[in-house]
Amino acid sequence: MKAIIFDQFGTTDVLKIGEVPEPVLRSHDLLVRTRAAGVNRADLTHRRGGYGRPDFGDSTIMGLEIAGDVIAVGDAVQGFAVGDRVMGIVGGGAYAEVARIDHRMAMPIPDSLDYVQAAAITEVFVTAHEALIHLGRLKVGETVLVHAGAGGVGGAAVQLAHALGATVFATAQASAHDLVRQLGADHAIDYETEDFAEVVGRLTSGRGVDLVLDFIGAPYFERNVNALDFGGRLVQIGIMGGVEDARIPLERLLYRHLQIIGTVMKSRTQDVKHGMSRRFKERWLPEFASGSLKPVIDSTFPLAQAGAAQQRMEDGLNVGKIVLTI
Repeated sequence: MKAIIFDQFGTTDVLKIGEVPEPVLRSHDLLVRTRAAGVNRADLTHRRGGYGRPDFGDSTIMGLEIAGDVIAVGDAVQGFAVGDRVMGIVGGGAYAEVARIDHRMAMPIPDSLDYVQAAAITEVFVTAHEALIHLGRLKVGETVLVHAGAGGVGGAAVQLAHALGATVFATAQASAHDLVRQLGADHAIDYETEDFAEVVGRLTSGRGVDLVLDFIGAPYFERNVNALDFGGRLVQIGIMGGVEDARIPLERLLYRHLQIIGTVMKSRTQDVKHGMSRRFKERWLPEFASGSLKPVIDSTFPLAQAGAAQQRMEDGLNVGKIVLTI
């Protein structure tokens, strides 16, 4: 089968298309004829050597998110059959014509969605659900600040928070404010020209928000804490801006009874990942079937142009998901 391979870490130039063996079917696996694969920031980190190894978990092939057709099922699989359309998160192997997925991570693709849309759902929406609701415990009527509100996970979080009935603040470039409002943001903040903590303070009469969802890290940390109301929660799910010199206003943390929670899906055990996928599927998959929730697609690239797709993400040009078609 054809797949994207790379012999050394580096820029997008190291990616090339080549012939590799199909994955071996195990008892709990589905083999899937991949029709589309989501591009995620973790793929860029993988390519650059940020994980320190050429493989990521289940496969030496890059990619964490697939949509396609089941072509074989393991002897311990329940609920799926050959010919089913499925989507889900894999432990590597998405950038290939055939991928394998643990059936407990797979979900049926709603009839109303095509493969490209399906490939843009699971990684970002499962992550957003886990951060917002399972860990962040966001409730109807609460307030949440979502950073990178026009990005993959950020945009998904804005949609889920709005659907839950929360008041949503979202940071994004000014050019993306119309989009984040369409996704459900009540207040769009231009992170390039505005101090989000000051805006939140002004619009909440000094109270702050109940929850902050952050991908940036050290440059935002102190302001994130300052933007929280009494009993507020900060869920840290990324460190795109770095980890050095993060300032913690301990007095505010202590006297406001704040909580700081960190989470990275990729390093969790399989059992935990199964639970994350199950919780998302049970709560939100019907909303995609009905059209109440929709993935935001930025662009599509054929598999052979995976390097160009990753470069678009690396340059910060995408608004929504980039998807490879296979």
